[in-house]
Amino acid sequence: MNFFRGVMGGQAAGPQPSGAETIHKLCDRVASSTLLEDRRDAVRALKSLSKKYRMEVGTQAMDHLVNILQTDRSDSEILGYALDTMYNILCNDEEEEQDESEDETAQKQSDDLGAQFTEQFVQDAEHVTLLLSLLEEFDFHVRWPGVKLLTVLLKNQGVQVQGIILVSPMGVSRLMDLLADSREVIRNDGLLLLQQLTKSNAAIQKIVAFENAFERLLDIITEEGSSDGGIVVEDCLLLLLNLLKNNSSNQNFFKEGSYIQRMKPWFEIGDDNSGWSAQKVTNLHLMLQLVRVMVSPVNSPGATASCQKSMYQCGLLQQLCTILMATGVPADILTETINTVSEVIRGSQVNQDYFASVNAPSNPPRPAIVVLLMSMVNERQPFVLRCAVLYCFQCFLYKNQKGQGEIVATLLPSTIDANSISAGQLLCGGLFSVDSLSNWCAAVALAHSLQDNLTQKEQLLRVQLATSLGKPPVSLLQQCTNILSQGSKVQTRVGLLMLLCTWINNCPIAVTHFLHNQENVPFLTAQISENLGEDERLVQGLCALLLGICIYYNDNSLENYTKEKLKQLIEKRIGKENFVEKLGFITKHELYSRAAQKPQPVFPSPEQMLFDHEFTKLVKELEGVITKAVHKSNEEEKKEEEVKKTLEQHDNIVTQYKDLIREQDSQIQELKEQVASMSSQGEQMQTTVTQQLSQIQQHKDQYNILKLKIGKESQPNSQGNASQVNGLQTEELSQLREEVEELRKQHALLQTQLGDKDALIDTLKSETAEGSAGGSDNTELLKELEALRSQVQSQLAEINQMKTERQELLTRAEAGSQDAVSSSDGSLDAAKMAELESRLAAQSTETQRLKEEAESLSESQAELEQQLASATSTVAILQTEKVKLQTEVQESKKEQDDLLMLLADQDQKIHALKLKLKDLGETVDDEDDLDGRDQTDDDYEDEDED
Repeated sequence: MNFFRGVMGGQAAGPQPSGAETIHKLCDRVASSTLLEDRRDAVRALKSLSKKYRMEVGTQAMDHLVNILQTDRSDSEILGYALDTMYNILCNDEEEEQDESEDETAQKQSDDLGAQFTEQFVQDAEHVTLLLSLLEEFDFHVRWPGVKLLTVLLKNQGVQVQGIILVSPMGVSRLMDLLADSREVIRNDGLLLLQQLTKSNAAIQKIVAFENAFERLLDIITEEGSSDGGIVVEDCLLLLLNLLKNNSSNQNFFKEGSYIQRMKPWFEIGDDNSGWSAQKVTNLHLMLQLVRVMVSPVNSPGATASCQKSMYQCGLLQQLCTILMATGVPADILTETINTVSEVIRGSQVNQDYFASVNAPSNPPRPAIVVLLMSMVNERQPFVLRCAVLYCFQCFLYKNQKGQGEIVATLLPSTIDANSISAGQLLCGGLFSVDSLSNWCAAVALAHSLQDNLTQKEQLLRVQLATSLGKPPVSLLQQCTNILSQGSKVQTRVGLLMLLCTWINNCPIAVTHFLHNQENVPFLTAQISENLGEDERLVQGLCALLLGICIYYNDNSLENYTKEKLKQLIEKRIGKENFVEKLGFITKHELYSRAAQKPQPVFPSPEQMLFDHEFTKLVKELEGVITKAVHKSNEEEKKEEEVKKTLEQHDNIVTQYKDLIREQDSQIQELKEQVASMSSQGEQMQTTVTQQLSQIQQHKDQYNILKLKIGKESQPNSQGNASQVNGLQTEELSQLREEVEELRKQHALLQTQLGDKDALIDTLKSETAEGSAGGSDNTELLKELEALRSQVQSQLAEINQMKTERQELLTRAEAGSQDAVSSSDGSLDAAKMAELESRLAAQSTETQRLKEEAESLSESQAELEQQLASATSTVAILQTEKVKLQTEVQESKKEQDDLLMLLADQDQKIHALKLKLKDLGETVDDEDDLDGRDQTDDDYEDEDED
């Protein structure tokens, strides 16, 4: 014990041992002592020496401390001392505080010392697994040092420790349990541990997310006061950023779990915005970054669009716009809010439309876009804020042709309102301002208003600007070229050249307008051909790009500046190789690759703000085609045009076939639907047929049952059976009476129809004597006679059937009555017998009467058939006579025509003979001739009458 007193501060006689010797003795005590108290005191002494003698304790005591963790699990105090000692050995925090005044070499040595001990410790994976198992201990003196030690291990050897924890059973789950610890110190250090654990490891991030991390972290943020909370909220937000950034699986899980909706209350700031503490600013900044992670342009388009939709539906976008238009918001929070709103609306038509409708709370109210543009073109505003506004404007116009049209419309003469400031006026003001950054921002904003929109490129050609009093207005295109030729700052010229390249790209009309100014092409060739410094090389490259676009999209409408003449001009004044070299200056510029990385314009200083992200895409697309276009000969261009034409023809044919295939697909679909409907109808009909067959079978069964009943009733059993037979006979007789009445009615109807037909026959006879006008009536009469004949035959068949049925009933009734009389055996009295005999007599008379009526009906039917037969025969005779008369009339007409021809010939001959006689001097008696003529005419008329 004297030894421990000396170590712990007591005075001992003799020379004092060195630190290394003391540590060696303590390590021996830890290794060899059998009493727990001795080992505990030795470990406590090592802990006190571990900060001052870090190297010695680390090299001598590390293995002994690990052994304590393995063997003395029952004593929480010694475990806590051992864990604290190892934490002091591995941690660099204390050394960093002490080395603040020392040089960098000492600091580096201290860091290397912690890394070396950490590497030594994690060489055996069982050591990390041992620490994970110690975290299950609930004792504060064990759990808290264990959490701190694991955090240090992850800081120093993160990748190796992450791999060990990942393969350890329930390793991540044990660490997630720290968030549920009721002791805030352990929970807060657990957050720091999870931050280190989830850095750059997607697999662990997914496991932590599926261990319900989002729910727990959001609950902690709410409990701590959201944006008004302390450092714990910051730690939770940092952990959420680790889990969500560049991890599409966790982002989808976060969205599907409806956690986006829980972010909205974070941004509900009060009316009094004066109290913005540093911690609140930090928290809100991280919250905005978290929103941006969910809708970042680097995410997949589908996931981004889904998150944007959710943010609009839950009101998060509206809340961000409220902060955007609020007063008293710190500049850095306002800048980050603008960037966040930009990415929430980027490429989402619904969100872009909503943002266009947001108005600033001013008098009069102005659109938020106008207010933001006012900040962008104001040189007194912070540089980062102006960049954020430009990014917001770019995102508002990204894939938004409606918004592009609205911006360009504010520049057109018909829509300019002199009483209000519009977006177009602000952009024009910034484009021609003395501030080069305003020139560049306005030029890039206008270029985004024309991006991939041919209609707006053509509309912008109509914009006219009044440069000064007394001078005619000039077009916006001309004014841009005028400023270029005046030799302004490099940033201004770069912005204008980017605007012109975007404007005339893929727009032959704009190319024609640009070339129509005779000064533009000489200016470009002069700029490209000169040998200028490094700063001007970028301008030369952009001038080469602009001239190349004029060649590639030239429609040869101007004779002086056709494709071939422009290429000849390049070859003579610049040289093709020199032109291509100058064109390559753009992509070789150091700021080009930085701008091409992401859409957001982020620059360390205003002077380095030269390239726009969308413009870098345009350069990459056009550089190759312009180089080919410059080197191509006229013949190659003609061949290419022919190939293009053939390709267009092939495309037209392909489109026609596609349309045909679509039509056939639609027809096939319709036919499939028809087949499906027909099959369903067939199934329905099949079911109907089966139902009918079952009903028929039921009727057959019922009929058989009735037949059996009737057979049983016809047997001579009792008087009751006889009366039932009589009852059955009376019912059938009543049915027979009704049928006879119907037959009588039909007989009367047939007689009336026959009378009508006789009248028709008489009229037909009278009409046949006059001519062939009654042919159609005869045919109709024949048809009606055939119908009557068929009706009569059907009636005869029905009468015969009724006769047979009636005969069967009569025989059955007689047989039943005989059986009933014979079976009485004298047991019935005379009154009942007399009644039965009277009923049978009445029935027999009735049946006799029905027989007579049926016979009379059959006789009348036979007479009707005879009358019909005679009528048909007379009709046939009249028809034959009519045909004969028609033939005789035709023959007489032919004979009359022949006679008339002969008489005409004779008259001509007589007239000729009379002329000859007169020529010979003979006298001709005209009166006799006339009389003879009259006589012959009378004879002919008599013959015609005959």
